[in-house]
Amino acid sequence: MSAAVITEGRAVLGIELGSTRIKACLIGDDPNEVLAVGAHEWENAFVERMWTYGLDDVRTGLQAAFAELAADVEARHGVRLERLAGIGVSAMMHGYLAFDAAGELLVPFRTWRNTTTGVAAAELTELLGTNIPLRWSIAHLHQAVLDGEEHVGRIRSVTTLAGYVHRLLTGRDALGVGDASGVFPIDSATRDWDAELVERYDAHAAGRVPALRELLPEVLVAGERAGELTAEGAAYLDPTGALQPGAIAAPPEGDAGTGMVATASVAPRTGNVSAGTSIFAMVVLERPFDGVHHEIDLVTTPAGDAVAMVHCNNGASELAAWAGLLGRFAAASGHPIEPDAVYEALFAEALTGDADAGGLLAYNHLAGEPIAGTDEGRPLFVRTPDSSLTLGNFGRAQLYGVFGTLALGLRVLAEQGVEIERMLAHGGMFRTAGVAQRFLAGALDAPVAVAATASEGGAWGIAVLAAFAAGEHGTDLDAYLQDVVFANAAFETAEPEPADVAGFAAYLERYRDGLAVERAAVEAL
Repeated sequence: MSAAVITEGRAVLGIELGSTRIKACLIGDDPNEVLAVGAHEWENAFVERMWTYGLDDVRTGLQAAFAELAADVEARHGVRLERLAGIGVSAMMHGYLAFDAAGELLVPFRTWRNTTTGVAAAELTELLGTNIPLRWSIAHLHQAVLDGEEHVGRIRSVTTLAGYVHRLLTGRDALGVGDASGVFPIDSATRDWDAELVERYDAHAAGRVPALRELLPEVLVAGERAGELTAEGAAYLDPTGALQPGAIAAPPEGDAGTGMVATASVAPRTGNVSAGTSIFAMVVLERPFDGVHHEIDLVTTPAGDAVAMVHCNNGASELAAWAGLLGRFAAASGHPIEPDAVYEALFAEALTGDADAGGLLAYNHLAGEPIAGTDEGRPLFVRTPDSSLTLGNFGRAQLYGVFGTLALGLRVLAEQGVEIERMLAHGGMFRTAGVAQRFLAGALDAPVAVAATASEGGAWGIAVLAAFAAGEHGTDLDAYLQDVVFANAAFETAEPEPADVAGFAAYLERYRDGLAVERAAVEAL
C-alpha cells in the first residue's frame, strides 16, 4: 500500500533546515505514516564575528538529505520517488538574507544566533511600540542602516532561510505568516504585515533604505497554496532528475510554527516547548498581551493567531558537548557506547540527583542570551565548595540548565495571567522517556505531554502543513490537527512532582543570582 502511495504521487515531503541538521520526512495518506526520512549534518561558521551558513552548504545539504530520503524510499518500499502531491520547507526563523535586483546575496547570511543588533532592536522597539528582538530580520536590516553598510541601498528583497529555499523550489517570493512574524510585526486582523507600522518605519528610515513593501515577501496562511515545485526547483533538490515538478507547495514556515503543528498546539491556551540548538516556548493567546517585555516575542501560529514566544538562543548544544565528552571517556576506558546510550545513562542518573541539583549550576550559553542580558556566550559549570558533586546532580544540573533562561521568560507570562491548559514538548532530548519531560514539568509547574512523533520534529510538522495545503481540508488548521492528524495520537504526559517543582524553583533562584558570574565571564574571557 505504501509503495502505491509513492508511485501514484500521493506522498508529501517536508524539509526542515535546522541549526545542526537538515531533515527530510515523507508522509503518506495518513499524516502519521512516516514513509521515509533523510538527514544531513551541518554546522554554522563564525566568520568575521558573525554566525553564518554558506548558500552552497544549503544546496549541498538539501541535496544530501533528499538523496538519503530517496534511498530510504527504495530500501523500504522498493520503488523510486518521482512524484509528490505536496512539498513544504521550514527553517530556523529570523536572521537576515538580503538580495540585489539580480537575486545575488549581498552579505553572508546572518543567522538568528547573532546578537549584534542591540542598538537597532532598542530603537525599533521604541518606534513601533512592540518588542523587536535582536534576531528579527528587521533588526538586522535596521542595524545595517544605522551602521551605514554599503549594501543597504542595493537591497531589493529580504527573506528568511525558509523563504529563500521556497523561492528556489517554486519561483515564488512568499512566507508563511508564522515565519513572517519573525521578520516584521503582523497585524492580527489582516494576517499580513502591519501596514501602520510599515508606514511608520518607512517614514523613520526614509532615504536610507528602499520602502519595506518593496522588500518584503508576500504573506500566506496555513492551507493556502504557495506555488508549485518547478522543473528548476526539482533539479535543485534532486540533481539525478528523478523528481518531477508539480507538487503543491505550502507556505514556507519557521521552526517555531512547525513545532506548534508537530505538537497540535495552535489553539488558544495551548503551548509547546521545542528543544534543539535553541529552545523556545510558544503559548497561543486568547487575549492581547499587555505592555512591552523584552523576554516575550509576539509572533503567530501558521494560521495567523497571536502567540507569546519565549525564545532562548541556547538549548541542548552544551548538553550534547558534555554527552560527547562522557562518550569519549567511556571509549577511552575500553567500554565504548553509542551516543544515544550515553544520553540514556546520563538522564537515568539525573533521576537519582537531588531535586535542586545539589547546589550545582550549569549555563549553556554558547551564544549571547538576550533574556540573560549577555551579548556573547560563555558556557559555565559552577559549584560552591559545599555543593554535592555527583553524576546524578551533574546530569540534573545540565538538564535544568537547558530550561533555565526559558523558565525566566515564562515567569513573565505567568505574571501576565496567561493560562496554559496543555504544554507539549518535542525535540531529540525528549526521546529518552520520562526524564527531560519530567524536569520540564517541574520547571513549568504544569503537565507536559510528548507525542510519538516528538523526535521527528519540524520536518514532520512542515510535511503536515504541506498535506494540509495540498488536500481538501478547508482552512481550520486546529480542526485538521485534532480531527485528522492527532485524532488517534498517543501522548505520554508527565504531571509535575512537588519535589521537582520546589527543587527547580530553588535552582532557578541560584541560577538568576549566578548570571552575574556569566556576565563577568563574558567581560573577562
